[in-house]
Amino acid sequence: MGKVRITEYLEIDCDTDKWCCERCGYELYDARDNYKKGCLIYENPLEQLHPPLSPDATCNFTPDRDLCRLIEFYCPGCGIQIENEYLPPGHPLTHEIELDIDALKARQAEKENS
Repeated sequence: MGKVRITEYLEIDCDTDKWCCERCGYELYDARDNYKKGCLIYENPLEQLHPPLSPDATCNFTPDRDLCRLIEFYCPGCGIQIENEYLPPGHPLTHEIELDIDALKARQAEKENS
């Protein structure tokens, strides 16, 4: 059946039911679960991403590490950044993509048979 592209760097292999990196083909995780579980995860220091604009600026926005963190998700195969999200400390990783894999596979099979 092949692969179906879901996002810029994510696809689902309908033959193996796995999330895969679109760039290198690395199998990340079971497609019926959260792909982020198969990614390399890095918490990026907010101070590096949101430095003060200037010492005397009236509007310096640097998120408070006690209230916010930036989590980045990378492919273990090629290192491409697949996703990132801002979360409060202690919050579980979001599971923002949940697909009906059986329906996706049926649609792919229909395409192949027509």
